[in-house]
Amino acid sequence: MDKIYISNLEFIGNHGVFPEEKFLQQKFSISLEMETCTRKAGLGDDLTHSTHYGFVSEDVEKIFFSKSFDLIEALAESIAQEILIKYPLIKKIKVLIKKPWAPIKKHFDYVAVEANRSRNKAYLSIGTNIGNLYDNLNSAISQIDALNFTRVSNISSFLETEPFGDIEQNNFLNACLEVETLSTPQELLENLLQIEKNMGRIRDIKWGPRLIDLDILLFNSEVIEDNNLAIPHPWMCERSFVLDPLSEIAPNIVHPLERKTITTLKRILDKKEGL
Repeated sequence: MDKIYISNLEFIGNHGVFPEEKFLQQKFSISLEMETCTRKAGLGDDLTHSTHYGFVSEDVEKIFFSKSFDLIEALAESIAQEILIKYPLIKKIKVLIKKPWAPIKKHFDYVAVEANRSRNKAYLSIGTNIGNLYDNLNSAISQIDALNFTRVSNISSFLETEPFGDIEQNNFLNACLEVETLSTPQELLENLLQIEKNMGRIRDIKWGPRLIDLDILLFNSEVIEDNNLAIPHPWMCERSFVLDPLSEIAPNIVHPLERKTITTLKRILDKKEGL
């Protein structure tokens, strides 16, 4: 991946947690490292296919003087979010903020914070078999799209599927979503669980009826094994109600553990099920 650098923008400001830092002027140095693709801009010598570092520098200055931040961590976070939201060609950003006049009674060059943030792509499975199924899915999609720093970028067809397991219940309506987000996997999970709660889901019977079910299938190409979250979703390769809609919107995405595309995994499962 190509990169655009802005090195050591210098500003005088009043950022810090101590009272004296709120009125004593201090020097700050801010550097950005932005991952993008410069190929099209380079071949065409056309700025419209690149990111204008002058505009980015102005945005950094606006954020720097927008308020007095207690922590340079918060300043770095605000800069990273603004650049990723405003400039779609930037895929990843590293923000380095140096504070050479920090209130430390020792000899030092500077203290610094480095924040690495990225534009993430996730795939979600959504399903319901209680109430008005179409309304349930559409409501969930709208709430996901309304999350901070998140948008739904693709939606599969809604597919009616038979329930999984031995519990007698109504058929499900399922779909898959492609989502672009600045959130971490854990933050996205927390948001999805809150949407389920807001919609009235009650977790009482495993594999039982549910008003809404929201699962993270894939997050970039990451492999995560936390106590409350496993990515890729552990059972996605065994569920036709996942692979059928997912193959519609992401046929060539590669499963990071199976090392096979979603289309290939669907073909393997179809053969196993005699389809």
